[in-house]
Amino acid sequence: MPQHLITDLASLEALFGKVAAPSIAKETDHLHPVYARWIESARFALLATAGPDGVDVSPRGDAGPLVRIIDARTLLLPERRGNNRIDSLRNLIHDPRVALIFMIPGVGETVRVRGRAQIDIDPALLASFAVDGKPPHCVLRIAVEKVFFQCARSILRSRLWRREEHDTSGVPTPGTMLAALTQGGMDGDAYDSALPQRQRDTLY
Repeated sequence: MPQHLITDLASLEALFGKVAAPSIAKETDHLHPVYARWIESARFALLATAGPDGVDVSPRGDAGPLVRIIDARTLLLPERRGNNRIDSLRNLIHDPRVALIFMIPGVGETVRVRGRAQIDIDPALLASFAVDGKPPHCVLRIAVEKVFFQCARSILRSRLWRREEHDTSGVPTPGTMLAALTQGGMDGDAYDSALPQRQRDTLY
C-alpha cells in the first residue's frame, strides 16, 4: 500500500538506526594492504554496471587471482570469453561507474569495491593475461574509489557454502530454460548434452 512506502532519507535512516562504528571504520578510498591480500585470494566476483536501459550484474571468474592489483588505486580485470552479449561493456561506454563484490568459497565475508572503469585493448596488456595462448578480449582498468568488507550474515543465512543443505533436483537446466523460452524451438536435451564439453572447449 502507498502509505507504507518509504520515500525520504530521514525515514529510511530512522528505520535502521545508527551505523555501528566498525561499519564506518572498515571503509577506505584505496586498496589498503589488508584488502589487497583478501582480493588476491578471490577467484570470483559479481560486476555491477549501469547503462541507458538500466542496471546489470554479471559474474566474473578465473582460475588464479581474478584481478591484478597495479597499485592501491588500480585493479585490472580481464574480460574472458563469454556469450558475446557484452551487456556490462555496453554499459561502460555509457557510464564508467562499476561496483564489484568479491567472494571466496568457504569465507562468509565479502569485499566490495566501487570505482570507474576503462576498456583497455593494449596488445601487450592483453598478452600478459593470456591463458593457454588465448588473451582476453579486453581488460577493464578500474580506478578504485571505495573499498570495504561486508559482514557474513547474508552468507550465513543462505548457507551458501553448505552445499549438502541445498536441494538442486528441481532447478531447471540451461536446456530446459531455453526450450521453454523458445516454446520448443530449441532442443533442450541436446543443448544440455553438449554443454559440458562445449564449456570445457571454450573456457578461454
